[in-house]
Amino acid sequence: MARTNPVKFISEVRTEVGKVTWPTRREVTLTTIMVFLLATFAAVFFFLVDLLIRTGLTGVLTMFGS
Repeated sequence: MARTNPVKFISEVRTEVGKVTWPTRREVTLTTIMVFLLATFAAVFFFLVDLLIRTGLTGVLTMFGS
């Protein structure tokens, strides 16, 4: 494995970081809101699916149970 000069490495890292396109405050805010909305939607969806499956199984077990 080739060894790299630490000073050269830091210089190259600074150059690469300068090339990064950082998101604006608006982009971060909108992305955060979208994540919360989609997480909420997924939670409600899986709650409803769970409720449907539980209700169906309870009905089947009650019908064929003792």
